[in-house]
Amino acid sequence: MWHFVLLVVCAAAIYFSCEWFVNAVEWLGRRMNVGRMAVGTILAAFGTALPESVVTLIAVTTGGTAEARDIGVGAAMGGPLALATVAYGVTGVVLLARRRKVRAQALVAAGGGSEDARRDEVLTEPGQARRLAKDQRWFVAVFVVKVVLGLVAFAIKPWLGLLFFAAYAVYFWREMRGGHGEQGADDRLEPLKIQPRRESPATWAVVVQTLATLGVIFVASQLFVHQLDAIGPMLGLSGAVTALLLSPIATELPEIMNAIIWVRQGKISLALANISGAMMIQATVPSGLGLLFTDWRFDGALLWSGIVTMIAIAYLLTILRTDKFTPARLSLAGGLYLVFAVGLVPVLT
Repeated sequence: MWHFVLLVVCAAAIYFSCEWFVNAVEWLGRRMNVGRMAVGTILAAFGTALPESVVTLIAVTTGGTAEARDIGVGAAMGGPLALATVAYGVTGVVLLARRRKVRAQALVAAGGGSEDARRDEVLTEPGQARRLAKDQRWFVAVFVVKVVLGLVAFAIKPWLGLLFFAAYAVYFWREMRGGHGEQGADDRLEPLKIQPRRESPATWAVVVQTLATLGVIFVASQLFVHQLDAIGPMLGLSGAVTALLLSPIATELPEIMNAIIWVRQGKISLALANISGAMMIQATVPSGLGLLFTDWRFDGALLWSGIVTMIAIAYLLTILRTDKFTPARLSLAGGLYLVFAVGLVPVLT
């Protein structure tokens, strides 16, 4: 019983910490004069993914057994899967609920005119859709390489991990360099939580709130994962199923919470950018660490997770290219995680 209570407490702590974190990171982006999208793709994504990368680093470098080091490999594959399916799916569901509320209000205000309500169905403007599609293409190019490397063995394979770090460096440079015009001067930010009466908070306060909330998110996320590890056997789940099915959702919970909060605030572009940016980190940094410090060989479960992840990205690219990127269709991405769960049963038995 205690594990379930602590699970709920950790989830609540992550959510409220993420509220303070997204508030701080938007001000951090303003202070650093980066583009609006880079706040999501780089600052928010890097901040929430950094603790996970540290955990992966510890697992692959200090793990006493091959099984312990394989936890890092599983995290490198499970993270992108959870983001491409659950994170996008949850975002779609929250957007769907929000759009229905907005639609109902519009219908009442317009006396039953439904055209305006239909007009806002597509989530992204053409420019935003192209940028999001470009991020997904970056991701899938890197992801395909990491999956292929998990199927082969050759002498210099570990050194290819450095190429994954280089790939993220290029992505980082592109995001930070471009899009300065996206954040206009009229984009009014909510007051900083720890300085609510100041129209423009002090830089030190922005940094303190950012680092403090990241610390809380990191601790709460690790406790959340440990509770899942304990609850899994109580529910009759094996350790392998818990590690591959539940732990990835737990480790990506901060990114999911960030997206929910930004959607609730009406900042849809930031929510989507946060997920796509986190996917790029998960595709490169943990993979680079895994290649450098483990054998990086995939079993059937890891290969299956890679296949489902690529199916999810193909689906997202399809609805982006056909101008059908709506909340309802985005929410369907979450169903692919159920496909993964069902397919995992024969793989592990």
